[in-house]
Amino acid sequence: MRTMLSDEARLCEVVLFIENQPLSLDRITELTGIKPDLVEDALQELRDDYSERGSGLMITEDEDLYSFSPTPDLYPQLKQNYGRKVDKRLSRAALETLAIVAYKQPVTRKEIKDIRGVDSDSIVKLLREKDYIKVVGRSSQQGHPCLYSTTRKFLFEFKLTSIADLPKLSEVDRMRFEEEEEREEMDILSDEEEEVEIPPRREVETGNIESIDLSGDDIPERRSNKNKKKSEKAEKAPENVEETEDGGDEEKSE
Repeated sequence: MRTMLSDEARLCEVVLFIENQPLSLDRITELTGIKPDLVEDALQELRDDYSERGSGLMITEDEDLYSFSPTPDLYPQLKQNYGRKVDKRLSRAALETLAIVAYKQPVTRKEIKDIRGVDSDSIVKLLREKDYIKVVGRSSQQGHPCLYSTTRKFLFEFKLTSIADLPKLSEVDRMRFEEEEEREEMDILSDEEEEVEIPPRREVETGNIESIDLSGDDIPERRSNKNKKKSEKAEKAPENVEETEDGGDEEKSE
């Protein structure tokens, strides 16, 4: 004979059913008046009960939000009639952003912007509010931006059992993703180069010398000054030295 659920479990079950939307632990505590630790026990009791009797429902936790959802084995039978046509409620820009997250997940906002070519912050916020995407962690890139992935709701409403069921990308879209991956690699290399410490340049004492010209443009002037000095030296030479017939120098005898 199956054991009856506790009053706490039954109350939490009813609140989740009536609200018909994901609820936080604090919200369930507020609506039921049950202490948080007892609410957690009650939710676990419901999970165990549904599993033991093979219920078609399960309680899922997503970003600390609890809600009912069908068990995965029923998706194939349900998606044909209950997979809502989301494309009629989302704009083209929102669908494009959602597709980028689906195919490239986990992905940052900057990566979404680079692929689309326009800022997508407001659309990312909208998709989060509609529970089509969620934060799954932080990137190791500079600033540690949030990483986004699709949710269970996205799979259900787009009639997908898993991400592996996504249609193959067209050649154009595949090239856009590859170009973004190349940009990411370049950004990573750039960040690594910026982290390398460059030793400070050593300054040499030069006194009053402002610059040294090594171009050689003043060579003719230097040669002219050198010849001028030789000429002045020759004029000051002693008069008792005269040139001989053989070209040598001979000292005069007095």
